[in-house]
Amino acid sequence: MMVQINASIAVQVLPMTSDKSDVIRIVDHVIDYINDTRIAYQVGAFETTLEGDYDQLMTILKALPLVAAEITDIPVMIYSKINMSPHGNVLTIAEKTDKYR
Repeated sequence: MMVQINASIAVQVLPMTSDKSDVIRIVDHVIDYINDTRIAYQVGAFETTLEGDYDQLMTILKALPLVAAEITDIPVMIYSKINMSPHGNVLTIAEKTDKYR
């Protein structure tokens, strides 16, 4: 079954600590979770972009603070941007970025 791409979200996971090793450890754990979902995604310097079905993306977004909490008690802020079209046809990650690669 082909997943309709009717949404894309950008998420930034920001652990509330100045310890760079903790930041990297927590963000890496969250990215591992995103990878395990098998959703299309791209990691950027400040945020990770995911694309696919809106409901599936919202389920993933909702889980992110809990995923971080699996390995830390450091508070984590989650910032997101959501692009959704009920009829599909949102710009894909590739359409947005391939010309710059």
